[in-house]
This record gives sequence, C-alpha cells and structure tokens, in this order.
Amino acid sequence: MLIVIGALCGGSFGLPSKFVAKGTPWETLWGPFFFFATVLLPLLAGPILVNHLFTVCGTLTPSQWIGPVAFGFLWGLGSMTLGLSFAFVGLSLAYAINYGVQIAFGMIVPAAIFTPGVFGTAKGAVMLGGAAVCILGVIVSGKAARIKEHAGNTGQAPRNLTRGIAVAVLSGVLCACYALAFGCGGDVMKLASAEPFANPEWRASFAVTALALWGGSLSACGYCAYKLTANKTWNTLVRPGILPVYAVALVMALLHDGAIACFGAGSPMLGALGVSVGYAIFMSLAIFTGTVNGFLTGEWRGADVRAVTGIRSALAILVAGVCILAYANAL
Repeated sequence: MLIVIGALCGGSFGLPSKFVAKGTPWETLWGPFFFFATVLLPLLAGPILVNHLFTVCGTLTPSQWIGPVAFGFLWGLGSMTLGLSFAFVGLSLAYAINYGVQIAFGMIVPAAIFTPGVFGTAKGAVMLGGAAVCILGVIVSGKAARIKEHAGNTGQAPRNLTRGIAVAVLSGVLCACYALAFGCGGDVMKLASAEPFANPEWRASFAVTALALWGGSLSACGYCAYKLTANKTWNTLVRPGILPVYAVALVMALLHDGAIACFGAGSPMLGALGVSVGYAIFMSLAIFTGTVNGFLTGEWRGADVRAVTGIRSALAILVAGVCILAYANAL
C-alpha cells in the first residue's frame, strides 16, 4: 500500500501546476516548489525519519557524502527539466517519456557501474531487452504527440514539441541519477544503522535521501534563481495574490517527497521482492497516473484518433518494459 500511495503521488505531483493562473512565470511556481521539496521539507521531516540525522551527516567523511550529493545535483537538474517538459508537451507525454527513459537508465546505468559482470548473464540480456522496450515506448509516445500537433495545425507547435521531447528525454536520463545517488550511499546507510544511531534500514535510507535532495537543491533552486534574475521576476514572489501559487507549490512538494518517502519505506517491507516487484508497481502505476491526469485535464481532448491510439499504445509498451525489467531483476 505504501508503494501504491507513493506511485499515485509520483504520478500526480505535476498536476497542481495546471491550476495556477495563466501568465504566472514558470520560475514563480517551480522556484518555491523546489525550495519546499529539496530544502524545507527534508530539514523538517528528516530529523523525524532518521535518528540524529544532522549528527549522522556531520560524521560523514567527504568520500562518503560526495557521491549522493553529486548525483543528487544531477537528479535536481533532471527534476528541473521535467518541470520544463510539462510546459512544453503536457503531463501525459512528459511523464511517459521521462519515466520510460528513467526506468531504462535507472536500472542499466547503476548495473553497468556497480555490477558490470551482470551483462554477461541471462539476467543482463533480459535487462537490456526491457530497456529496449522502454525506449520503444518513448519513440511511440513522441510519434503520437507529433500526430496530435500536426493534426491540430498549430503552426509553431511542432518545433516546440521537438524541443519538449528532447527536454523530457534529458530529464529522464538525469532523474535516473537518483538511483546512482543511492548506489553510492551504502556507507551512509551503514553509519546511520550502526550504534549509537541505530536506525532501522528503512529509516537509514532517508539519510541518503536527504543528501540527494540537498544536492538537488543546488541545481534546481539555482536554475530557478537564475531564471528569476534573467527574467526580472523576483518581484512576482511578493506580488498581491501570490499565496495561492505558494499553496500549489507546497502541495506539489508534499506529493513529490511523499512519493520518495513511501517507496523508501515500503520497499524493504516486501523483503527479497522489494526492488523487483515494488519497482514495477511503483513505476507502472506512476506512468498510468500521469497519463490519466493528462487525459482528465483535457490535454488530448479533440485529438486525432491515431494520436490517442498511439499514446495508449505507448503506455502499454512502457508498462510491458517495466514488467520485463522487474522480471530481469528477479532472476
């Protein structure tokens, strides 16, 4: 149930952005969101989830924390570009492409770095096959979106669509660095689990989460600060009527961090099947949720039937890819 709840949160965190007043600068919403998600909430919730979190972090050597923070920095770039892709191509397509690429890279790249010998086995062959299926789903998603835009005769949209698809693919690759952050966080978890801190494994994992989020704050919040400066929109953060925007940003942050927290807490409870079964449930349901949210908010209303059929087919292909990867991980 925790993983299901986390997937629903992960597939929905972009949805509230649909209800911000038109004309609100991108950075006016996403700047507060990233601050809440990567700085404020980890500072408030981290000490509750991890015994003596700040003492644990203060005890770490540079070689222990640099990996989670550095890959968290890259993950922050991915989250930021995912936010951009929502504006370019909408929720349905952005989620499908980002999660499809993230699924493939999130399993293949860590394996190539930490257990390269796996690719000489049957398990490795199935993993590569699952990754190829996910990439096929991304291609089908892009084709469906092109049909939709061309059928709508929107002039400039196809060029923006091409840029949007590229941004969504890049965001998926960078978001996959979150898995690498955890791959480098073994020493952090060992320290948080040992005496005198004595955190259970599922709570110790949140120490790595906090480091990754704080690393992500440097890139995501930094980019938003750049946009606020370049566009001269700092004043929009204190304008009359800004409170609803902050409320939306906070809800988005709670959903975003709730997805991470629920998956981190629920996966160890599944025992040996935690990664394989839990990952498949989480990612496939998150893709479904993001796509359904896109349909419910009218992104595909009036679209060519070929486009709708294409995005549904892409969704089915992506879920199939997830199942193949989950099966590979269980071999």
